[in-house]
Amino acid sequence: MRDIVYFDLETKKSFGDVGGSRNKADMGVSVAVTFSTKANEYRIYPEKDLGALIEQLTRADLVVGFNHIQFDYPVLQGHTILDLESQTANLDMLLSLEERLGHRISLDAVASASLGVGKTANGLDALKWWKEHQKTGDPGPLAKIAEYCAFDVKVTMKVHQFGVEHGHVEFADREGRPQKVEVDWK
Repeated sequence: MRDIVYFDLETKKSFGDVGGSRNKADMGVSVAVTFSTKANEYRIYPEKDLGALIEQLTRADLVVGFNHIQFDYPVLQGHTILDLESQTANLDMLLSLEERLGHRISLDAVASASLGVGKTANGLDALKWWKEHQKTGDPGPLAKIAEYCAFDVKVTMKVHQFGVEHGHVEFADREGRPQKVEVDWK
């Protein structure tokens, strides 16, 4: 069985905290989550376990994410000497859609139109929860980050599966009109 690994992570710091988007490797990882089709399970990785995450990604038959090439991998580069993009097989759905549409689109926009369900929070919420965890030591906010990240992985997986099954995904354009874009995701 082919092992497709769906992947997302949340950071400890914002672009503003690290001096801009060129410093992604300095953002840190609060939580990373994967879902493996071969193992049929989610895995949650705190920063101390990123070596195991990187091993899972490099062994996968395909890593599927939404902006993982230009965001998540550069963040992880601070934790490995491997060039993750060249040493993994990847489908970055954002890059695929951007190539077809000529502009970027959010995971929430695609999921809402294609699946009828959107994201439960956003990256700024995750940063707020991380700061709360750091300040209080309470594990509750960390659990919120893991739950949010796991839901994003599930949404990523469902959008990918929708695209594979139907040969397209849906989204609302800037005027709110429903649109479809063909995809060739295997």
